[in-house]
Amino acid sequence: MRSILPKFVLASAIAAMAALTTSNALADTKVNVPFSFTVNGKVCPAGSYSIGHNETTGVVTLRNESWQRNFAWLMSSGDPAPTDGRVILRFDKEGDNYTLESVQYRSLIAAQLDGKKHNNEAPTRVVMGR
Repeated sequence: MRSILPKFVLASAIAAMAALTTSNALADTKVNVPFSFTVNGKVCPAGSYSIGHNETTGVVTLRNESWQRNFAWLMSSGDPAPTDGRVILRFDKEGDNYTLESVQYRSLIAAQLDGKKHNNEAPTRVVMGR
């Protein structure tokens, strides 16, 4: 006689993963970036991007579906107020090139992605999610 316990555990794990995937998909925010930009040395095309937050790991992911490249950052508390619900990408501009400086996902932030010290100077461009 076989035990049904392994099948029950597997079914529960699949249901939990589906629920987690669904909750993360609902949390995605769309951002339209009207210019190409650089992240971690990679040039990203202008277009629509999705920003999602995994509450379990604290990781925020930036995705462009047509380009099929993802970037992920571990987020931490930052300058945003705890009640701030905005999703913001901040860019620096040098010449004709934009570089992603920071990502704000509600009250969390991944700052100084471009590796430069900014001495509290304002970013060149800000793109907000919807």
